[in-house]
Amino acid sequence: MKNAGKAVVGLVVTVLLLWYVLQDVDFGEVLANIATGNMSLLAASVFVATFGFLIRALRWRVLLAPVLPESRLRSRFAGVAIGFMANNILPARMGEFARPYAFSRLEPVSITAAFGSLVVERFMDGVILLLFLVIPVFTPAFPDVNALLEGGGLAIFQGAVALVLGVLLALVLMAAIPDHFLAMARFFVGFLPGRWAGRIIELLEGLLDSMAIMRDPKLLALGFAWSLFFWTWHGLSFWLGMLAFGIDTGWFSAMFTEAVVGFGVALPSAPGFFGTFHASANFALTTVYGVSEAQSLAFAFAYHFGGWIPITLIGLWYTWRLGLSLGDIGSAEEQVHEAQEDATWGDDDDGRETVDEG
Repeated sequence: MKNAGKAVVGLVVTVLLLWYVLQDVDFGEVLANIATGNMSLLAASVFVATFGFLIRALRWRVLLAPVLPESRLRSRFAGVAIGFMANNILPARMGEFARPYAFSRLEPVSITAAFGSLVVERFMDGVILLLFLVIPVFTPAFPDVNALLEGGGLAIFQGAVALVLGVLLALVLMAAIPDHFLAMARFFVGFLPGRWAGRIIELLEGLLDSMAIMRDPKLLALGFAWSLFFWTWHGLSFWLGMLAFGIDTGWFSAMFTEAVVGFGVALPSAPGFFGTFHASANFALTTVYGVSEAQSLAFAFAYHFGGWIPITLIGLWYTWRLGLSLGDIGSAEEQVHEAQEDATWGDDDDGRETVDEG
């Protein structure tokens, strides 16, 4: 399988991280903390986290504006739900491709253009999460900064900053000089077989079209405003979830934990971000804020699994509603690479299947 290597690497990372966070912990104590947690607060945190996917769908309209000024909220939410469902149960982060694939079946936009809007989304998310990572460090309630720099924390912190700044530079160049960038890309891919060169240029054209938002100050500001709102809202779910297990270290600690987890789950893992989520939350709460491992892991396992269930079920429902199968979703990466820019929803002349939402 094409993605077998990615799946194996992700599984190995998950196993190693789960072993690492549990090696010095009595898992029975973690389960006891989960059993004695405040289930009402946990339910509230899961509700807030699940509602956040609707906020993602609302924000997506702004990011799609350069390529699709008008789109239905229902279609955007279906794409978001299917994408996160795929990330939760399929290997190799298939949801990154499943989301634009599903959306392109519902709206008149090419898969590559929809995929390009997600590149801009990841950039905005990275900038906001970097702010959420840094701001708590300068608050009075933040523990000794040395705690952050121990146990590999400095490398993680520096890596996150370098990653966001690197992506920022690349995207700014692509947005500022798109024609020059595309001409340069055509020159370099000219050494590749024609089939591969065509796919790469097609993907880049879709990305550059979607990145027009980077050249529109109003849309850019609106996109960042929505991103700030979403991650603040999502931070509320972290704060409620932490309170459910007696972790009362303040709002900024929830913001910091959310940011660490946000960057941590970017690492390869098994489906559902198992291991990366738990290790990141444990680092933020135990290593930095001094919370007991039994408490931090009780929060990590309960919050993560509680949030995993609803969006997975919603995504599966939409997959069934649209007449798709998990096999179709699993082939989304190939569909992205093979998509044509002029493919439109509901056009029977181009050979695409028309989706009836009923």
